[in-house]
Amino acid sequence: MDLTKKILHLLERDAKLSPKAIAVMLDQDEAAIEAIIARLEKQRVILGYSTIINWDALGENGVTAMIDVKVAPEREVGFNDIAERIGRYPEVQSVSLMSGTYDLSVVVTGKNMQDIAGFISHKLSTLDRVQGTTTHFILKRYKQVGFSFEEPREDKRLVVSP
Repeated sequence: MDLTKKILHLLERDAKLSPKAIAVMLDQDEAAIEAIIARLEKQRVILGYSTIINWDALGENGVTAMIDVKVAPEREVGFNDIAERIGRYPEVQSVSLMSGTYDLSVVVTGKNMQDIAGFISHKLSTLDRVQGTTTHFILKRYKQVGFSFEEPREDKRLVVSP
């Protein structure tokens, strides 16, 4: 695996890693690591750094919904412009083009179900090319971006020896 990909894998797993720590882990020069990271940021390969937070552990009871959206594609631009427009709303966390019955999958967060309902009825459904939606509310998160929200359980199976 080349150096750039090694750096990206390390940062993907832990965005807090400093260039110095990465340099030590990969036995490289710190300045070279900093230059590679700066280049990747400039090229928009690295788009940002984020933290996975278990809000439930803090008693924060926000709501997340996945909304399947059926869209009429537009000649010459397909789904790109409507996906970009939907992505501009602050409550939208992600927009993805999907295969299957629906065209876009939109992840939205709000304080409560009424926030999500308001977004769908006042913002999303009123867009010209939106033909229909189906909403799925996330009831419990078990794992996100490789991180488990639950403490690992102790394996209580009996050891079997030959």
